Amino acid sequence: MSEAMHIVFDDTAMAAAGQGNLLASRLIHRAHTEPGWFLYAPACVLVEADRARPGTAEHLAALPGVTVLDLDLPAALAVARQQTWAAAHAQYSAQPTADRPDGAVIATTDPQRWQGQPVRVLDLTP
Repeated sequence: MSEAMHIVFDDTAMAAAGQGNLLASRLIHRAHTEPGWFLYAPACVLVEADRARPGTAEHLAALPGVTVLDLDLPAALAVARQQTWAAAHAQYSAQPTADRPDGAVIATTDPQRWQGQPVRVLDLTP
């Protein structure tokens, strides 16, 4: 297992960050200041978060340390098979890749949403 920490925000984590959630803020700070900490915002998740709370996408995408993940062809194919684009893109983004051999953890304030899914979850509920 690598020592790097890769974290994908789902739409609930993005909304929580915009509302001052301390745990989400700490993750953003670490991704900006600490080597080996990486925070990802999948594009489809940004759209869903912005629909729920306008301004969220622009704010998160502008933060240093947050990497926006585009909807490339493999991600689009994965999204097409799921009910919601946001959850599908977050789940796809958390899967192992060459850059993230251990995959990523999904940060959320709704861990029940991810029950039964093949992902690791970081609960941001205060």
